[in-house]
Amino acid sequence: MRVSLEVNLGQIKRNFQEICKLVAPSKVTAVVKANGYGLGVIEIAKVCKEAGADSFGVADVSEALELKDIGLPIMILGNILPGEIPAAVEADLILPINDLKGAQRISNEAVKQNKLVQYQILVDSGMGRLGILLEKAHQEIKEIIKLPKLECIGIYSHLPVADDVEKDYTNIQIDAFKSLIEDLKADGISFKNIHTANSDGVNNYPQAYQTPFNRVRLGLNMYGYSNQEQLDLQAVISFKSKLVLTRLLPKGSFIGYGKTHQLEKDTLIGTISAGYADGLPLALSNRGYVLIKGRKCPIIGRVSMDYTTVDLSQVPDAACGDEVVFIGRQGDESIPLQSWAEVKNTHSHDILCAITPRTKCVYIK
Repeated sequence: MRVSLEVNLGQIKRNFQEICKLVAPSKVTAVVKANGYGLGVIEIAKVCKEAGADSFGVADVSEALELKDIGLPIMILGNILPGEIPAAVEADLILPINDLKGAQRISNEAVKQNKLVQYQILVDSGMGRLGILLEKAHQEIKEIIKLPKLECIGIYSHLPVADDVEKDYTNIQIDAFKSLIEDLKADGISFKNIHTANSDGVNNYPQAYQTPFNRVRLGLNMYGYSNQEQLDLQAVISFKSKLVLTRLLPKGSFIGYGKTHQLEKDTLIGTISAGYADGLPLALSNRGYVLIKGRKCPIIGRVSMDYTTVDLSQVPDAACGDEVVFIGRQGDESIPLQSWAEVKNTHSHDILCAITPRTKCVYIK
């Protein structure tokens, strides 16, 4: 196997259960969109169910349909296109309501199919992406809940900067959303599920999983890669490949496309059988490093589609077939996922989701 992604399912289960303990009695929805953040949605969903998830959150109808056989309620978190509504109604999915017009379309299809459709209302409390604007939500919700063949089972919002505990923005969002809940309750409108906390919300804003909130949406935390300190969450993946060739190249040789690196002396060079088509960020070119025989070896030259070149000066006995670790531990050294995110000037979600299907997932149970 040239390129592999080892996924420790036991560690995912442990991480998940640690977070369940923290947020109890709030319930936990496992967010497994984007093929379980690139790690294989079916395996991830099964272990989340074992760990205590009572529902799944996904991005769209096609993702939801993949999970029907797992046996838990499935909620679409974003919005739904008109052409997707018939299949979503037929499949008994929990649908998002972003506005009155969308609710009317879903209601009409539910009447047509003679089915009762469960839904949750998305309120835009400051994300600026989807949902009913907070200032319009009270009146619009009063109209939505009158529609036939629809059963409202929840209301939710989203926190865009919950990773930053210094920002008042999130506190203002939470307070405003709570005020809406109180105003609706005064009008006799209550909700079975009330949630706003994503992983960062759980980590940094405990009020986001306390009354009136009774649910959280758990994504990146279960993999141990989000920014938190109060829990001992462990990283769950090891991204590996192999050396396909070692050569001693003379001083002055250029390495890779664009001639971005020139050897300053005779150097032992290793070629690794993985590149950006497997999920390595191009930003690692001349900046990142890998682990071979427990030593850090710098990436030199540009990362190409199928191969990556490294300086083997630290491991002169390296040979074709040796294991290479891109992310994970080897011996006493380790390369964290976050180091890739820093080099790429992005976040851990992006790195995980960019690992391509060409990389074989190996599950450790």
